[in-house]
Amino acid sequence: MEKPENPVVAGTVIGLDIGGTKTRGVRFEDGVAVLDETAGSANVQNVSRDAAAANLAELFGKIGGGNVARVLAGAGGIDTDDDARALATLIEPHVPGAEVSVVHDSRLLLAAGRTDTGVAVIAGTGSAAWGKNAAGEEARAGGWGYLLGDEGSGYWLGREAVRHSLRRMNKGLEPDALTVALLDSCGLDDPNKLIAHFHSDDTDRRYWAQQAAAVVQTADAGLDASRQLLEQAGRDLAELAAQAVRQLGLDGPVILGGGLGMNVEGLQSAFRAGLAAHGITDVRVLDQDPVFGVPRILAEAGCD
Repeated sequence: MEKPENPVVAGTVIGLDIGGTKTRGVRFEDGVAVLDETAGSANVQNVSRDAAAANLAELFGKIGGGNVARVLAGAGGIDTDDDARALATLIEPHVPGAEVSVVHDSRLLLAAGRTDTGVAVIAGTGSAAWGKNAAGEEARAGGWGYLLGDEGSGYWLGREAVRHSLRRMNKGLEPDALTVALLDSCGLDDPNKLIAHFHSDDTDRRYWAQQAAAVVQTADAGLDASRQLLEQAGRDLAELAAQAVRQLGLDGPVILGGGLGMNVEGLQSAFRAGLAAHGITDVRVLDQDPVFGVPRILAEAGCD
């Protein structure tokens, strides 16, 4: 069931979208966004607990915490009630008396797509699919983290760019445009140095996710190897979506979001083609940031 506009939730609520790189917070007054600020990531799977707490303190210093009725936060890696509670305990000191809820960030994406049922796919630092049908049944696919999955994500593209460059080196081939772009971005002068750099304590999953930009740029410039990586990413994301669609018995919609999903046309095209092969044609690219799905989720929960 779809509704054309975001619903209005009375009172003051705060929506948080906690990504692998940054945390975005929006303060809503009677459904209207009055403050919209960002700080560093508060996802404890990506930064230390101390860093997460400091970034939340910075964010609430900008958007305020007084007289807030509800806070709804979406974050990657929220797989259990314990995960949700651990993050909620970091948020609660900033909003005394408010009810704090934490959900997987893919739930924000579906709501921001202005639909109550369907499947949302995140293609950002990591990747995951989540969906819900009219009976309230839910399904997840992927979202296992970069060591176990995250196919089609920024991290996956960054890692595959490194692997591509190392394979060329082992074959005695000259660096191609992707390798040159990757080395420039990493501040290196030899593909062989990518090995130590990749395993260094100075780089993390967010760093390598940022290297996806080298793949996108060289794909746009016409490099076949980079285009093939984007196509593979789109197909992998489509498989996650198709799995959730099948489990829920839906025809769609499937909504693609995340930094890569919303901005990279080559990945979007491959995603659509991959889903079309499964007979799924109601595919949409998110047109507003996930945090603006918070009022819809709260309205569905009866908080209006």
